[in-house]
Amino acid sequence: MSVAAAQQAITQGALDAIFSDPDHVDQRFPVPILQCLQIKPLAAQQGATGQPERYRVVLSDIHNYVQCMLATQANHVIHDGSLVRGSLVRIKSYQANMVKGKNILIILDLEVATELGAHDRIGEPQAFEPKAQSANATVGGSNFYGAKAETPAPVKSEPMSSRMGGVPNNASNTNGNIVIYPIEALSPYAHKWTIKARVTQKSDIRTWHKASGEGKLFSVNLLDESGEIKATGFNEQCDQYYDLLQEGQVYYISNPCRVSLAKKQFTNLPNDYELTFERDTVIEKAEDQTSVPQVRFAFVNIQELQSVEKDATVDVIGVLKEVGEVSQITAKSTGKPYDKRELTLVDDSQFSVRLTIWGKNATSFSVQPESIVAFKGVKVSDFGGRSLSLLSSGTMTVDPDIEEAHRLKGWYDSQGRGDNFNTHNMSMGSATGRQDQTKVISQVKEEALGMDETAYFALKATIVYIKQENFAYPACSTENCNKKVIDQGDGTWRCEKCDIVHARPQYRYIMSVNVNDHTGQLWLSCFDDVGRVIMGMSADQLMDIKENDEDRFPAVFEAANCTKLTFRCRAKMDQYGENQRVRYQVMGATPIDFKAEALKLSDMIKQLSVS
Repeated sequence: MSVAAAQQAITQGALDAIFSDPDHVDQRFPVPILQCLQIKPLAAQQGATGQPERYRVVLSDIHNYVQCMLATQANHVIHDGSLVRGSLVRIKSYQANMVKGKNILIILDLEVATELGAHDRIGEPQAFEPKAQSANATVGGSNFYGAKAETPAPVKSEPMSSRMGGVPNNASNTNGNIVIYPIEALSPYAHKWTIKARVTQKSDIRTWHKASGEGKLFSVNLLDESGEIKATGFNEQCDQYYDLLQEGQVYYISNPCRVSLAKKQFTNLPNDYELTFERDTVIEKAEDQTSVPQVRFAFVNIQELQSVEKDATVDVIGVLKEVGEVSQITAKSTGKPYDKRELTLVDDSQFSVRLTIWGKNATSFSVQPESIVAFKGVKVSDFGGRSLSLLSSGTMTVDPDIEEAHRLKGWYDSQGRGDNFNTHNMSMGSATGRQDQTKVISQVKEEALGMDETAYFALKATIVYIKQENFAYPACSTENCNKKVIDQGDGTWRCEKCDIVHARPQYRYIMSVNVNDHTGQLWLSCFDDVGRVIMGMSADQLMDIKENDEDRFPAVFEAANCTKLTFRCRAKMDQYGENQRVRYQVMGATPIDFKAEALKLSDMIKQLSVS
């Protein structure tokens, strides 16, 4: 498509109409076509692991350009590569807002006009400048232009006495229209807003008792077609709204209601903000219960869990393969007992995963094996490679009426029932049966293994340097002692622990080795068993070479260099004088089994080809 044809297709003047003439823009420009001038990913909020990406784009109508935010449900045009700089897009659904004096367009749904091609910037668009507004105008954080205005019938049909809050009967819902904000557009800068949302999850009332006082709270997760947000009621608002808000029902919620930054440690929702109910917050049940989605999932298939970061929150769906018995554990910090039940899920990625449910979910669980179960809000752990735990704010849906569930059911009935499934135990196990996840050196450092608690991992790396100084120490030869012995000066060696004098010590390795892989280098501490694997001889033999054949001694170390091994390591914080640092101790080392590694890689390639 030529530049001239693309220029002809762009809806010139659309941005001015969207922000300046919201009452008539739908009639004038029902589906405006704009040019994308820029695409930029937004930096994730600190600590917000596992959350959907957010993108900012700049759109132009030739006359003007404006900053836009893609709603997360529109991210697919980024992921599939169809939206590129210079391409033309049809804006099918949007909301407009003014934040801190700037016009912002939130794109809820768009379509890339691939037939119009991608071109360099067309025209010389200028930044769209907000116009001064009269006292009767509706521009500002309190309104959205291009919003599909809802008639007030659903609100008016409800008895006003059911409205919870300090709104009198003559409240201003008689202006002919209620402009509904999308959840994704809520921010601390928005005022006078109303959302229409479904309660997808409601917590029990929780209480606390501290020296400073006591209180109670409950929370709900709210959903509309643009996104989700958590809302919490404290103390009086807990009494005020708890019985009104029922799981699965749709409500109109209007401010005053505080919008603040989300405390990510207490929510699994992909939203940077959360709500706090206030005394005069207006909450009213909607008559129309069908226009808001029932639930919103962002599924990760079970195989993909191996690339999901530890402690991230995800949604999964799978076939319930096994159901464990209820067991009980006691929390070390509080001494409280907790009921748990372990489930095994499988899906058509040919992988299985263990998922733990807790409390009432565990004791009342009665779902039959081979059911399709969707979990929203599960935490990813690296125990056993990868495992999952249903958070208290998460939900579980059995045989949901969604496309993914029907697809899994068809697959399992046709072939999956007889399949064998891979697990995420991707590494070697120790003698204790513990599974240590394989890491690369950059992951060990980036994940700060050992900083907070002792961590175990497996590492495939090449030895590049071995310190020759103090590679061994003289040890007691008494069985199971291994303590350092002291030179008595008369040719004998004394063990203080055993109170025995030996004619000669038994030397044991205590080595520092530097290893490399394709991502970085790491210093490892090795003891006798590992030293024997690395050097190919005992410490006694190497000490004998040092004392009797000085020319051969460095050659032995040189020969051990460039050896590639699989190391089973422990990362633990140690104190060195006044300083603390993580020490990486090798618990075991084995030569790499290239045949087994090749078979593993072959299986991974097969899985990729299947998916």
